[in-house]
Amino acid sequence: MRLATVRREGRTHAAVGDAAGWVLLDEADAQELISAPDWRTRAEAALRHPARVDVEARELANPVPRPSKVFCCGLNYRDHIVETGRPVPEFPTLFAKFADTLTGAEDDIVVRNTDRLDWEAELAVVVGAEVHRADREQAQAAILGYAVSNDISMRDWQQRTLQWLQGKAFDATTPVGPWVVTADGLDPRDGLRITCAVNGELVQDADTSELVFDAADLVAYVSQITVLRPGDIVLTGTPGGVALGMPEPRWLRDGDLVTTEIEGIGVLRNTIRFDDRP
Repeated sequence: MRLATVRREGRTHAAVGDAAGWVLLDEADAQELISAPDWRTRAEAALRHPARVDVEARELANPVPRPSKVFCCGLNYRDHIVETGRPVPEFPTLFAKFADTLTGAEDDIVVRNTDRLDWEAELAVVVGAEVHRADREQAQAAILGYAVSNDISMRDWQQRTLQWLQGKAFDATTPVGPWVVTADGLDPRDGLRITCAVNGELVQDADTSELVFDAADLVAYVSQITVLRPGDIVLTGTPGGVALGMPEPRWLRDGDLVTTEIEGIGVLRNTIRFDDRP
């Protein structure tokens, strides 16, 4: 099952879909939908209805626009750890984002005051039930599903201090989507191919079986710190191939098209726009 937020006729709608198409629901977005206790029963009933609508890629907004928490894990693919010259971590390296950093699957990413803009293809884990101090099994059961993301990073800001937050928290720079594929539909532990291309040139190519800490590990670990609720997001880190790891980095420039894809989930296509206004 796929869950989406669709922009149409001046408003947004929650939508549920499968290979046959989409059904628009009354809720304003997928996050509002999953907050209802009976959401799955209603979604399954909607998918039994023969009437479907087509949805264009540009109509797809971030499916979960109001997470109370966005946690991110750095240094979580072995090849990325190697390219940074660091040891494999014993515990997840965590930092946070804010809901304002998120944007949609086809939205332009508008930035300013940076000349070292980098890409980071990531698997996004979306929480579907309240979870606190969970073990791995409980954490897995609390996962709603998975989406594609890209942690577009301002490396010059990130490297100003030992704390990464300021290079990771610019508004509307982290696309999430194009929808959420529910956890009963796939398992990243099986190894889903994850790629990033810039203007059609493949720059990252890995699979999710290479994660040091997988989705359930991270949800369980974060839940020891704070309660997670429906719509909260955990980004699982990026594989090797980022600009920062290149001998001669090729930073993103105005007009670059960043295409992020995860097998079995979907594709993001985001154009970089530099705002040079003073």
